[in-house]
Amino acid sequence: MGTNQSILIIDDEPKLAYSLGLILQHAGYVIKTAGTAQEALHMLQAGAYDLAFLDIKLPDQSGIQLLPQIRDIYPNMPILILTAHATLDTAIEAVRAGARDYLLKPIDPEAILTLVSKILDEEKTPQRRREITGLIQELLDELRDIELEEDPQTELASSTTLNDPTRYLKRGSLVLDIHTRSVLLPAGNVSLPPSTFEYLVTLVRHSPDPVTYERLVTESQAYQNLSRSEARDISRWQIHEIRKALEADPRHPQLIFTVRDVGYRLIA
Repeated sequence: MGTNQSILIIDDEPKLAYSLGLILQHAGYVIKTAGTAQEALHMLQAGAYDLAFLDIKLPDQSGIQLLPQIRDIYPNMPILILTAHATLDTAIEAVRAGARDYLLKPIDPEAILTLVSKILDEEKTPQRRREITGLIQELLDELRDIELEEDPQTELASSTTLNDPTRYLKRGSLVLDIHTRSVLLPAGNVSLPPSTFEYLVTLVRHSPDPVTYERLVTESQAYQNLSRSEARDISRWQIHEIRKALEADPRHPQLIFTVRDVGYRLIA
């Protein structure tokens, strides 16, 4: 069967990478391999992949260190961790860093094919939803431009719809569209992944008060009974994604501020 879906295998063990690649190729997937973290980053920057296998131990850096770098390039791509010595701590750390799941070496061909098929099938719906949402937003923007050309008063009418509290959440100059999960900015709308958008919603609802790490992950993702360090690690990546999307310079934020040993606060 031909799927035309592409998978990147990041592993420095040539025999394992070859065997895993062969199994996936026979199932119809397009396979590329990388033996180091640096090689993997170059390949990811050069082209898109539907899924990646990532070894915990690489010659130039660990898979856990590489995970957030991959997430910077492809926030939504599923990543499966490969490890020969999995522990609960390793699994939790990988999931915190953005991994979808982890697999033990040596590989089980049937289990791998079942998991890959399941994950890629699950990804089709949200991916298509994001594509449709983006297309709708482009068409709405184009329609708005046409209406403004025909009747400048349309701009005033359009702005009044932003007062709908069931759809729009506002704080200062920041406007969130709950329906499209996007941020309305003068330069254009910015779409965020669903979970990341929920973190921004939580920060806006509490602004300008600080939101603790625990409260942030509980209200945004319904995670319960996490320790302070666990909540901090989970929320840190989400805040990084928001800053990357909204801040002019994420290293010197002007919108979302870190409250040391407490959490974050949004000031708009």
